[in-house]
Formats: sequence, C-alpha cells, structure tokens
Amino acid sequence: MYRIEKYNDSHYGQWNELVNRSKNGTFLFHRDFMEYHRDRFEDLSLIIFDEDKPVAALPAHRIGNVAHSHWGLTYGGLVYDEKMKLAGVIKIFREILRFLTDHGIEKLNLKLIPSIYHKCPAEEVSYALFLADAKIFRRDSLSVCGLTNPLPFTKVRKECIRRGIKQQLVVVEEPNFELFWNKILIPNLSNRHGVKPVHSIEEIALLHRKFPENIRHFNVYHNNEIVAGTTVFISDNVAHPQYISGQKDKNALGSLDYLYSHLITEVFADKKYFDFGISNEQEGRKLNEGLVFWKESFGARTIVQDFYEVSTANYPLLDNVLI
Repeated sequence: MYRIEKYNDSHYGQWNELVNRSKNGTFLFHRDFMEYHRDRFEDLSLIIFDEDKPVAALPAHRIGNVAHSHWGLTYGGLVYDEKMKLAGVIKIFREILRFLTDHGIEKLNLKLIPSIYHKCPAEEVSYALFLADAKIFRRDSLSVCGLTNPLPFTKVRKECIRRGIKQQLVVVEEPNFELFWNKILIPNLSNRHGVKPVHSIEEIALLHRKFPENIRHFNVYHNNEIVAGTTVFISDNVAHPQYISGQKDKNALGSLDYLYSHLITEVFADKKYFDFGISNEQEGRKLNEGLVFWKESFGARTIVQDFYEVSTANYPLLDNVLI
C-alpha cells in the first residue's frame, strides 16, 4: 500500500509540505533547518507515499548498519499526516523496517517527539514500537510549565525575581547573537564544561534568518551591559529555550530568574507549554538535582522523552496485528 523513497533534493517541497500539515512535526524537521549541517551526517531520511501523496517522513541518518533519528535534532521519530490513524502507522512502520532491512540496516534508533509538541494526539508510533519488540535504552526528563493552568512560582523564585526588578534589569528581544555568544555563552560553556555551543554564531544567525518567527533571542542588560540571555525555539504549542546563560553574578542580580519570569508570564503566555528541557546526564541515568530544582521552582513538572532501539528484522511481528 505504501511506497518508501530515500529523501533527495527533488523531495524538498513534498517533505516540507508534509511537515507543515503533520500532526506532530515542527520547524526542526523543515529541510532548511536539517540541512544547515548536512555535511556532518550521512543522511538516510525516508519519505513515505500513499500512491503519489506523501503521508509520513522519517528524519534520519546512518552510521554503518544502524539508522538513527537525526542527531542534529532535539527530537525525531516518525512524522505523519494529520489524517493518519493507528492502523496506517502500524503498516507504515512495518514497511520502514522492511525497507531498512533490504538496504543493509540492522538497527533503528528513534528518539521520539515529546507529546507536548504534538498538535493533536500522535503516539501511534509508540504502539508500533511496542509491537515490533523495541527496547527503551534511554529516557530523558523534561521540565515543562503548563501555561494554560500554571503552577505558582516558589517563594524563593519570587524573591530572586524581585531582586532583578530592584536592579532595574532590562530584557531586550534582539537578534544580537554575536554579543551573547561571545560575551556570555562561549566563555561559560568553555569554563564550566569544556565545550562549545552546538550552533556557531554563523549557524544560529542563518537559522534565524530562515525561521525568524520560530527562533527568537532575548538579552538581559544591567547598566547597559549584557548580563544574561537566551535563544528560544518556538513551535505551535511550545516555547523552548535552546540556549540559556548568565554572567557569574547572575544570582546576585537575579538576571535569569527575572528573564524567565518575563518570558513565561508575558512573552509566551499564549503558548500551552514552556519547555525548560532536560537536566539529565549519562543517557538519562543521572539527574542534576540543583538544575531541576531551579526549573521546578517556576512551576515546571516532568514530561519524558523516550529513546528506542528496534531490530529492523522484526518487521514480520507487525504482520498479524490487525484483526
């Protein structure tokens, strides 16, 4: 019933149109976002057709005989048409596993799209993974504020926010990535973790030009000097800070607390969720207690993101499911 093709540039329009009308896709799956780092991965993205209409897509790359949800994306899994139902997803997933087997892929690793990013219920692939005897090898915990029925900030967090008000901090939305990257983000990541930002200044500026409504940046100033900032990725339901960092005196100034109070209660109050992201390390096996405490003090609570591994040879397990 379904035809699978390996993505190539001729599918550009069909892929993006499918993502736009899908029930679980976001701008991260747009090919313009995926391909800014195409030179780093061997792409193995698949597009699935029902006759001539694209109905599903699998953003992926390969390493040897293993296919992975694209490592350049925060989440992955299977993106599908808003009209797709459970039986259809089971059939499609069966065909994907068989296609990968026929092309020398022995394992498929999927990092699923957290449910808060779905435009409507869209966990069909989780059931298909269960049927295919997939195994969870990682589970991350996201700290998420539900903004339609928000929990109150804690007393300690309110005190820190008042500190920011007293210090007369100013939050400015501006695409001044270079100032934040060079003055705050790069030095902090280097000093604390010995790493660099995933995106270079040039890359994040390019992505902002392509997706100005989905990528917004905010700097915090004290006496006209930058003291903190955040870059926020925005989808239909969710605002998610992709980068957040402040100067060493951020606690004395209350800069990050003041910034996030402003974003949660004013800038993104019309969204369903504010996703602080994970506080996990070691493939989800460890939790940074201090970091998750800070996020939960804003009223955030836990949503999980699951990572599965499935043998592609298991596709026959999906043959006799429907009765």
